[in-house]
Amino acid sequence: MENKDVLILAIESSCDETAAAVVKNGRTVLSSVINSQIDIHTLYGGVVPEIASRRHAESISGVVREALEKANCTMDDIDAVAVTYAPGLIGALLVGVNFAKGLAFASGTELVPVHHLRGHIASNYISSDVKPPFLCLVVSGGHSHIVAVNDYTDFEIIGKTR
Repeated sequence: MENKDVLILAIESSCDETAAAVVKNGRTVLSSVINSQIDIHTLYGGVVPEIASRRHAESISGVVREALEKANCTMDDIDAVAVTYAPGLIGALLVGVNFAKGLAFASGTELVPVHHLRGHIASNYISSDVKPPFLCLVVSGGHSHIVAVNDYTDFEIIGKTR
């Protein structure tokens, strides 16, 4: 029996960037598209949650479409849709989660919820050949953690900010 590559469409909208990527077998990025909102939020000296949510709603469809095109695939090729569900700005997260739910349902594809901080840890597997166990420093927005990564899905928080 031949092994089939697993393609995951990943969607991220936890704060002020709308992003989508297609990843093969959990380690090879076939496409990555990011729509940054930094210009608009700079005017206010920081992220404005309502503006972030509206911008996600305006751009998510195009970002996902472009990620699929750059990966040279369609939803028929996708095995699962992964989406950040928490933590983050609630309105921004709702845009990504609702879009991913609708897309997964309409295409008959599995939906995989991803915890934002676990996603940061898992990103190490794309950029290197690192394998658990290891210690990981996660610094993301208001979240800073030192995490013992015992196995791919087994984490222990050693320390964190409030």
